[in-house]
Amino acid sequence: MVSPEWTPRILSLLRIITGLLFLEHGMIKLIGFPAPMPGMDHLPPLLLAAGIIELVGGILITLGLFTRIAAFIASGEMAVAYFMAHMSQGFWPALNQGEAAILFCFVFFYFAFAGPGEWSVDAMRRGPSRT
Repeated sequence: MVSPEWTPRILSLLRIITGLLFLEHGMIKLIGFPAPMPGMDHLPPLLLAAGIIELVGGILITLGLFTRIAAFIASGEMAVAYFMAHMSQGFWPALNQGEAAILFCFVFFYFAFAGPGEWSVDAMRRGPSRT
């Protein structure tokens, strides 16, 4: 059994990995790294906005800076992405390739309420916990 004292640390690990994966999506859209988006020489305005949210949100979430608001915005972006880009391809997420969007949406929604965890800039700014 894992000790409850590890819960904020594991939350931090989940936040960091999720933030890095989200950041990667933004980097693909905006700077073509680690690979360009297939067939996208010029991003439409909606994808440009998504890329900016993913890049900036991914950085903030990874660092744990303004985590709750960044996660809430990222969660909303992923909900919009699912319904606009994936749901139109069919009902089942495994078939419409929307699993990542749904998972990002709900993990970010969780961070908006749970906060960043122990290892974060937000926690450092708050100072020592008073438990």
